Amino acid sequence: VYHWEQKMFDGSLETFEKLKRVDTVNAISIVGDKIILQEQEQPGEKFLSLPGGRCEKNEDHLEAMKRELLEETGYASKDIFLWKETCPFSKIIWKVKYYIARDCQFIQNPKLDAGEKITSKLITFEELLDLSENEKFDDSFMKYYLLRLRLHPEEKEKFRKLLFKK
Repeated sequence: VYHWEQKMFDGSLETFEKLKRVDTVNAISIVGDKIILQEQEQPGEKFLSLPGGRCEKNEDHLEAMKRELLEETGYASKDIFLWKETCPFSKIIWKVKYYIARDCQFIQNPKLDAGEKITSKLITFEELLDLSENEKFDDSFMKYYLLRLRLHPEEKEKFRKLLFKK
């Protein structure tokens, strides 16, 4: 947590603060014509998510995404690229990078952290869009984006083509 004194417009001083969090990565991971969704349980919470996680110290974001995808799902992709980057909160120094990982291939059994219970399942594109209304899906940026796609058919088709190259 960072604290600093800031001079206000009237000349008075106020203390401001900002948090710093480790950057995270997520991937929309494609297996054939399906997308990987995770049912996660971590101490104190259960939720649905895309594969992803925190970057290690000094770790490149793309390498972190490849590592997280393999560790959590057992899948790897040779066709993975940055799709979006967000900073979810103005008072938190934190980047969340979203990748698209196409043509994922199963390589090994998942190797989960001690505080994770993760089951991966394959869902359709329409089921991905439905996550915009699922209270257990723990990603406000993606929920917003998926809802927009449901409201704008031309954007939905453009995104489908991006994911599946069709």
